[in-house]
Amino acid sequence: MNSFGQLLRVSIFGESHGKSVGVIIDGCPAGIAINNDDFNFDLSRRKTGTKGTSPRRESDIPIINSGIYNGFTSGSPISISFENKDVSADDYLSFKDIPRPGHADFVAMKKYRGFANLSGGGHFSGRLTIALVAAGVIAKKIIPSIAINAKLIEAGGNKNIEEAVNKAIKRKDSIGGIIECKATNMPVSLGEPFFNSIESVISHLAFSIPAIKAIEFGAGFESAGMYGSEHNDLIIDTNGQTETNNAGGINGGISNGNNLLFKVAVKPTSSIGLDQNTINLNTGERENLLVKGRHDSCIALRVPVIIEAITALALADFYLLNQHQK
Repeated sequence: MNSFGQLLRVSIFGESHGKSVGVIIDGCPAGIAINNDDFNFDLSRRKTGTKGTSPRRESDIPIINSGIYNGFTSGSPISISFENKDVSADDYLSFKDIPRPGHADFVAMKKYRGFANLSGGGHFSGRLTIALVAAGVIAKKIIPSIAINAKLIEAGGNKNIEEAVNKAIKRKDSIGGIIECKATNMPVSLGEPFFNSIESVISHLAFSIPAIKAIEFGAGFESAGMYGSEHNDLIIDTNGQTETNNAGGINGGISNGNNLLFKVAVKPTSSIGLDQNTINLNTGERENLLVKGRHDSCIALRVPVIIEAITALALADFYLLNQHQK
């Protein structure tokens, strides 16, 4: 559905070309200092404007509707919305009958019996990730001692990201990328066994981000080719610090005090500037489609801050749960 979390509950709403998109954050403790300027840095990192990103321009000014009073969280649900102004719905009118390859047009039309708003991708659009970033700003304030940093380390299979983006633009095509996220100064004991392990919850949130197709923690897939003697992280002090970090800072679903480390794979943007063959649902015949509208050549450029946000949300929820259990 559109809500997630145990004690820190987040709900997102809106469509890409609707009036607005936004988030409701329930369970945030009272007394946390916050104002509009606190959102600027993270929101700017998600914005378009750099080479390889969409030409769509939105102000992305957070409108705080409730839950913050006199510069502090009040304990009631926090509602934050963002207006959509730079919209172009006409570019998407044909996709109800001629679905774009790689997009959610076909499944949205089937699941919602033709009533879904498909403009700009509708409720399936990456536009809604701005709601996650806003929620992440608040989540980071709940766990200020933990530093979370995500970065794009590879794009289009190339560690030279600028070169890869330039090549994709020249081809009128798109590329994906790999993002690495690290959380430092991690406490011991965040997370729960099995269904609410740190891996489970972060993965659940990560796959709520459009375009995420894979995730690995620590040594990840390389673990399958290692001996146990190679993979085991030897404990070197009573605080649980280890010589290596193949486990990614997690044992038994619970943080072990080492750095939390994981990577995600971002697929290429589905909208590209090349003809693609798809089906016309009215005629039943296949035909060529050239996608109009605005899109990113490399959406992965804008994803690191979103990964930071979902990591903060997961860890903040676990932190509040630990406080609740004491």
